[in-house]
Amino acid sequence: MYIPAPDRYTQMPYRRCGRSGLQLPACSLGLWHNFGATDDFGRCRSIVRMAFDKGITHFDLANNYGPPPGAAETTFGRILQEDLAPYREELVISTKAGWPMWPGPYGDGGSRKYLTASLDQSLRRMGLDYVDIFYHHRPDPATPLEESMRALDSLVRQGKALYVGISAYSPQETRAAADILRSLGTPLLVHQPRYSLLDRQLEQEGLLEELERQGMGCVTFSPLAQGLLTDKYLQGIPPDSRAASQRGNGALDAGALDENTIRKIRRLKDLAESRGQTLAQMALAWVLRDQRISSVILGASRPEQVTDSLRCLEMPAFSAAELNVIDEALHPEPAQH
Repeated sequence: MYIPAPDRYTQMPYRRCGRSGLQLPACSLGLWHNFGATDDFGRCRSIVRMAFDKGITHFDLANNYGPPPGAAETTFGRILQEDLAPYREELVISTKAGWPMWPGPYGDGGSRKYLTASLDQSLRRMGLDYVDIFYHHRPDPATPLEESMRALDSLVRQGKALYVGISAYSPQETRAAADILRSLGTPLLVHQPRYSLLDRQLEQEGLLEELERQGMGCVTFSPLAQGLLTDKYLQGIPPDSRAASQRGNGALDAGALDENTIRKIRRLKDLAESRGQTLAQMALAWVLRDQRISSVILGASRPEQVTDSLRCLEMPAFSAAELNVIDEALHPEPAQH
């Protein structure tokens, strides 16, 4: 019988999710990759156990995570049943809907029919009565925003989700969605955007400022830019990497590994080493430097990766000089002629 580490809550800092009462671990575990039907169940189980032992209480899924779609929820449901069922009240489990899931006109998008059916399927796969957070995974221009938001409100009122969130919405779309849900009496809890040293669109488009105005939390994904912000690709593409073996499904595009990007990554790695961190640990710490970030989602293919990633919480804050080095590495001044 699995007994979690008794000191798990002393190992992890927790952050308020916007202006809500919900606190999230600074680092959450995402099941986007490595929890599909062909992945070793014992390893999946060890990763989740390690995460919970380290104080990670938030587990992030989506209806289409696999492969095949739905498999990650099935795997997680089995781990819940075998290990974590006694600790359900200590967990924040999130899932999403918004990408294609089944044939026909009702298996994709943002209609009330699709969102309701998808969450029902997710609950069955995980063996749950409710999820803690249900996200609309992406805006659907073919569906009125009010319909999608009313569906989220309805799912909260039915008791199938405690909170609702959105992902991949622009600041303008976020404001409109929050206004609709506020008028219905269901606050929009959280936004889940992509954010990393190499992808700072969140800053450029003013999303953090909009979330702060709305009192929403921010849970970010892809903090390591699909592995670019690790040592893995500094000598080319390893044959066992996702960039080599997969296409689509969020796998790293080998075309992203141009000479200019590799040069930037090497400069960042030098700074990380001067801080006593790996490049990955520094990249995670950099995302968490802003207190408006409620949590950053980690990925892991082995339990040791969870432990290694969490060392990002042990290092000192960035100095102004270090932040300048990062900006200069990412945006070098053009050469003078």
